[in-house]
Amino acid sequence: MISPEWAGFAGILVLLGLLGLGVPIGVGLALVGGVGLALLLSPEAALIKAGVIAFDTISRYELGVLPLFVLMAHLCFAAGASRDFFDAAARFVGHRRGGLAMASIGGCAGFGAISGSSLATVATITSVALPEMRKAGYAPSFATGALAAGGTLGSLIPPSGALIVFGIVAEQSIGKLFAAAIVPGLTQALFYIAMIAILCRLHPLLGPPAPRAPWRERWASLRSILDVALLILFVIGGLFIGWFTPTEAASVGCVAALLLCWRRGRLRWRAVATALETTLRTTGMIYIVVIGALLFATFISATGIAALLSNMVIQLDAGPTVAIVAMALALLLLGSFLDGLALMLLTTPIFLPIVDQLGLSPIWFGIFLVRTMEIGFIHPPLGLNVYVIQGIAGDIPLGTIFRGIVPFLLADFLHLALLIAVPALALWLPGVLA
Repeated sequence: MISPEWAGFAGILVLLGLLGLGVPIGVGLALVGGVGLALLLSPEAALIKAGVIAFDTISRYELGVLPLFVLMAHLCFAAGASRDFFDAAARFVGHRRGGLAMASIGGCAGFGAISGSSLATVATITSVALPEMRKAGYAPSFATGALAAGGTLGSLIPPSGALIVFGIVAEQSIGKLFAAAIVPGLTQALFYIAMIAILCRLHPLLGPPAPRAPWRERWASLRSILDVALLILFVIGGLFIGWFTPTEAASVGCVAALLLCWRRGRLRWRAVATALETTLRTTGMIYIVVIGALLFATFISATGIAALLSNMVIQLDAGPTVAIVAMALALLLLGSFLDGLALMLLTTPIFLPIVDQLGLSPIWFGIFLVRTMEIGFIHPPLGLNVYVIQGIAGDIPLGTIFRGIVPFLLADFLHLALLIAVPALALWLPGVLA
């Protein structure tokens, strides 16, 4: 009979195999976790544990934040807020070299504060920004590389769906995770903008300047995003300063988004019904994933793998930085063939106990994990953002898009190194707001 630790390693390999065969992540996690517990304990114990986890998850008050923020995002989509942030940024900086690419980064950051999803952000902003950049004569690799990189901001800028899922699985404060993501999210956008400026300085033909917009159009574009910006500021700001709990903030956001639809003349029964239907479908999928992840985490805990790896790290006496760099390399390697959510839910039960043993903050680790996960959205061979862009711009080859991503990957690695070297980048704001 094999030891529990070897059973745990075998379970991880089986899970990777199932994901490679295309089994949905929630089903794979639940299957491996349930069968593993049945083998380690007994079928009866595994069945009881699965039932308890499912009931506790569905009945948790904090989990209500997820469908409410998803509904808020879809109501904002119905209000027609999808292209406003890019349009406003393009009016102000589009006349500079690389200005439309910089505007796409700003558009991704603004839209990410509505959607909470990398894939939704890159799909929406690409459909708006790519035609404008092509019309201005931008190099296809440069334009698509900027869009693919900017799209990753949707996973980090609050309200981030990835951080909500991490907070639930790791039992951490969602409000603190949102606060911790603000500075890293803004500095990530600044790193991308700096890279665009450097590239256009070295190669001006990559991003020719577009016609300068008159100030009348600039002020009009600002007015078009004012209501959405106030909604985001009220919801997220109210959460940070203690007016609302995360679930209350999401509820207020839904009501405010309904008012936004009404103010813009987009409040139609069909739009609201579509938003509710999409929210229910997305939430059901995520609930299955979360239940599967918690069942898998219980299995990993029962095998003792996390304790074994923690002891190995401590015995090596290599220091927290070396351990975190090793985790980052493992995450980047796994990110080559796993999507972001699968990567997070596979590694959190394994790495989080090691982080605790090293005396590092779980809040910081959540930001580090999502930041590393974001890089997986653009680096080959998976690079889901790349495939989304290629699906929208079918005439641009995948190789061209991946070539354009290389400079932005460099910016990502530098930013990740800064986050590791200076944990206060993520921990300063939660400490101020505590």
